[in-house]
Amino acid sequence: MCEAIMRRRGWAVNASFLIAVCALPISASAQNDCKKPLYLTFDTGHMEVAPLIADVLQRQQVRVTFFAAQEPTKQGDGSLGAHWAAWWRARGAEGHAFASHTWNHVYWRADLGDAAAPAFRVRPSAGPRQGQEFTMGAPEYCEELGRAADRLQALTGQKPLPLFRAPGGKTSPQLIASAKACGYTHVGWAPAGFLGDELSSEKISNEALLRKALQDIRSGDILMAHLGIWSRKDAWAPAVLEPLIMGLKAKGFCFRTLREHPDYAAVQLR
Repeated sequence: MCEAIMRRRGWAVNASFLIAVCALPISASAQNDCKKPLYLTFDTGHMEVAPLIADVLQRQQVRVTFFAAQEPTKQGDGSLGAHWAAWWRARGAEGHAFASHTWNHVYWRADLGDAAAPAFRVRPSAGPRQGQEFTMGAPEYCEELGRAADRLQALTGQKPLPLFRAPGGKTSPQLIASAKACGYTHVGWAPAGFLGDELSSEKISNEALLRKALQDIRSGDILMAHLGIWSRKDAWAPAVLEPLIMGLKAKGFCFRTLREHPDYAAVQLR
């Protein structure tokens, strides 16, 4: 039955894949008891695979946390623009969680200033200063975080979590402290939780990424992928996402949003 489902959906079906995904039964009680939680997260991207990702999450009854910025997209006016408003509204109704990824996808490059007046050298990959490197003070960085959070709340009807993910995961103690001072706690990902969707498909195949994830992921890990990556020619999500979720469920894992993560529960009460 498992092999037949995968063939109908066009997934590669070889011996190692079948062993990883189909060998163990998926336990409904394990999903309910959630003794081995995982926290799947998605950062925004070009959004072409966003409808497919939403379909998989709904079919598998998995709730995730989205970190969103207003990034360029293949269709529409940016990932948090009007074109994608209905998509975000539907995700809010489904019970997913949301948090800031900065408004203009602002990469931290270096610390400037001092503890009394922190500032950062940054380079956005979106917005009117896309690709430019310049100095941004801590208040401006907080505005970036808040603008994305406010837009998410308007789109989803849900209050975003007081969390953020810096683009590329690039931070410093000074950046993290500055964000915390304006109410945002940084969230990275586990080493095994880097799912590899932004790596070159010429160098590492989707099958290899799936195999590595199923082998290395452990209970409590935060996992990270994107709603589309421009540079990867062989898109990750259509080939890997559902087999990965099925394989992890078969190994007794369950999925929760960061609302339920023990490290971030306290910050939500502030």
